[in-house]
Amino acid sequence: MSKVSKGNGFCLLAQNNSTTDYVRQAYALAVSIHKFNKDQKISLITNDTVPKKYKSVFENIIPIPWTDHAKDTDWKIENRWKVYHASPYKNTIVMDVDMLVLHDITHWWQELEKRNIFFVSNVRNYRDEVVTSRFYRKTWDENKLPNLYSGVYYFKKSKEAHEFFDFLEQVMINWELFYGKFASNYYQKWCSFDLSCSIVSKIFDNSLDITDPNSFITFTHMKPHCQGWTEVPDKWTNVLGGYITKDKTLIIGNHVQRNILHYVEPEFLTDKVIEYLEKL
Repeated sequence: MSKVSKGNGFCLLAQNNSTTDYVRQAYALAVSIHKFNKDQKISLITNDTVPKKYKSVFENIIPIPWTDHAKDTDWKIENRWKVYHASPYKNTIVMDVDMLVLHDITHWWQELEKRNIFFVSNVRNYRDEVVTSRFYRKTWDENKLPNLYSGVYYFKKSKEAHEFFDFLEQVMINWELFYGKFASNYYQKWCSFDLSCSIVSKIFDNSLDITDPNSFITFTHMKPHCQGWTEVPDKWTNVLGGYITKDKTLIIGNHVQRNILHYVEPEFLTDKVIEYLEKL
């Protein structure tokens, strides 16, 4: 695996499928990290071709370790447990690539370095309100699972983290077995990284150590049911406009976005949005 260096860095895992260019999304995310956060190291984990322009924002391009467990799937979930093993950093923040960082988060490191693992457990909507809807979390509630969101998480290369991600490998490879035992109520018929991490946390009984619902470490989640709407569309992009002002501020639905934006829908990331990030 990657030789561990001293220091901190971000790792992004990107695997393209037939409909979405996740490497392009990873590039946009990396640009946004660099624009708002000075002197940050970012590594991309991928087996896909990375255009020359994109390579400039990454310190390393790292192949996906071992067998590609997601080769024949659309969502490309199955390799996500490998990020721990592939990361070249002592302390790593991992983000879903369909995100943009729109503010300085360098102060996060001071808080995260106190822990071996940390997952976000509260998210916000585009109006910067705490999401209270449990629409997407029924399996968690019905099975009393820790409320972990893997859109943003952190790990330190440590004995505790190594044990967690080693066991996560077993859960994800044998997800039907583990979901049947630990998430049988409101059973989910597909492999989910969020759910798999939550099951490992329940087995290890470590939720108090790896998350904090009152933490300032959070992100804006743009899934429709997170927005507190009475009538919920299939996609938020069907009902909300996003635009960039003359002073280069990103606005969604008349609300300035200054958090980490998990935009979810690929069509949001237009060439104009990427150009906005590049010119900041």
